[in-house]
Amino acid sequence: MLSPLPNSWRWGFALSENGVNHCNMARMTTDFILQTQKLTKEFKGFIAVDKVDLNVRRGTIHAMIGPNGAGKTTCFNLLTKFIKPTSGTILFNGEDITTDAPAQIARRGIIRSFQISAVFPHLSVLENVRVALQRKLGTSFHFWRSEKSLDSLNARAMDLLREVDLEVYADTVTVELSYGRKRALEIATTMAMDPELMLLDEPTQGMGLEDVDRIRQLIKKVAANRTVLMVEHNMSVVASIADTITVLQRGATLAEGPYAEVSKNPAVIEAYMGSADTELVGAH
Repeated sequence: MLSPLPNSWRWGFALSENGVNHCNMARMTTDFILQTQKLTKEFKGFIAVDKVDLNVRRGTIHAMIGPNGAGKTTCFNLLTKFIKPTSGTILFNGEDITTDAPAQIARRGIIRSFQISAVFPHLSVLENVRVALQRKLGTSFHFWRSEKSLDSLNARAMDLLREVDLEVYADTVTVELSYGRKRALEIATTMAMDPELMLLDEPTQGMGLEDVDRIRQLIKKVAANRTVLMVEHNMSVVASIADTITVLQRGATLAEGPYAEVSKNPAVIEAYMGSADTELVGAH
């Protein structure tokens, strides 16, 4: 007797009856963790994101780049539902999440960081991670419980701090950390939510060379067991860790592929440098 087919494969075979290639559909639900189809956002006549088709392969680092005003952060806001798309579809693990609320998106395992470091400055480094871990206990609103009830989270919190090289700062008040280490802490709190897909919005923005290299290595490390989609301006970071790059210009996809290919694309070079007669190198 044949065993039942997994849901994603059953969906593919059912659609094949209507003329859709079931092999392609099955591949779509397994190879790609996140996809958008003609994703569009219009603000009173201004098109900020214009029919973007995004395909983020599972287990990779996917970078979204483009000149200022290209629509990168708006696209991130659409994916995490901070703003609603005007039209188009968002798929996560093959499921349509276009109408999900931000909290539903987070529960699915899509967790986002922001351009500005979002940590609690007057809590210790360890306490910041414990707050993120609290969601698993379901005690976020149990205000009458003793703080000691959170001690069970300490071991896991320390594990996460070890992953981002902040273990020695566990008892440090967060406001005393350097900017680069605050960003590392934010990545630790993001990881505490057990993300299947991490969205990092300009993780190296405003950093010196030493901190940029620390965060670059950290992103590569944490991406070993999960998928990362990042917006980044620093071309040296993108070149060294991204598997796939999507280039946006005026809200639309200009090019997509590995850095070696995209960086030689005349249209991409002109969008960044103002002329196709130069090279796209270094930081932007």
